[in-house]
Amino acid sequence: MRRLPVSIFMLWFLSCHQIKQESFNFVQLCDIQLGMGGYAHDKKTFEQAVKQINLLKPDFAIVCGDLVNNATDSSYADFKTIVNKFRIPYYLAAGNHDVGNVPDKKSLTYYRNRIGKDYYKFKNKKSTFVVVNTQLWNVEVQSESEQHHIWFKNTLDSLEKTKENIFVVGHYPLYIKSPNESDEYFNIPIQKREEILNLLVKNKVKAYLSGHKHETIINTYKNIQLVTGETTCKNFDNRPLGFRFWTVSQDSISHKFIRLIGF
Repeated sequence: MRRLPVSIFMLWFLSCHQIKQESFNFVQLCDIQLGMGGYAHDKKTFEQAVKQINLLKPDFAIVCGDLVNNATDSSYADFKTIVNKFRIPYYLAAGNHDVGNVPDKKSLTYYRNRIGKDYYKFKNKKSTFVVVNTQLWNVEVQSESEQHHIWFKNTLDSLEKTKENIFVVGHYPLYIKSPNESDEYFNIPIQKREEILNLLVKNKVKAYLSGHKHETIINTYKNIQLVTGETTCKNFDNRPLGFRFWTVSQDSISHKFIRLIGF
């Protein structure tokens, strides 16, 4: 029997024995924003969300920005007291209320010192999550915006051939109703939006998770799920307070709304 070269044998073996994607769950929280719906109220709703999520036992939780309404030592201390009650890992994205509508070196340094990195990636099983700072897409911050975008592009490019699920997590939705809509307070400027959407498509990103709108927005762009979830502080569309529970499996990626009990 003729032996195949090792490299050809390995390609044949891998094609016949695909490594299955391990199923897992995670939670998407949006706009904890302590102080937006009343400070005492928002602390209670966040505590309730943490309690319910701990009972659900997902692999981890993600907060899509606006951790607090006013970024101060005391509000961040309250946020960290509650978020540290999670019995699972958690990951945080920066929102405009965290680093400013027009961030600068001072506001970015303050966030990084009090909370941590404002853009990074992490992995869970066969999926990679790329957490971005959408404020650096909204406005041009000297050196910071360029560095952030180079990192984002290089990170996605490095993941392109891994065949892993890729999720991108930020604060601002890329768009509200149409990818061609005009610039407004709640979306990413169209010139940058087009560039980002092209990168997501090129690198086969599965989903883009965001907050900011205080309304539920679910769009699909070329098979990419774009999901802006409900908040735990105040929704402008009269939706109940709550969070999104995601399920990632070999064959599908889905999510559902979980309502806060008692609110």
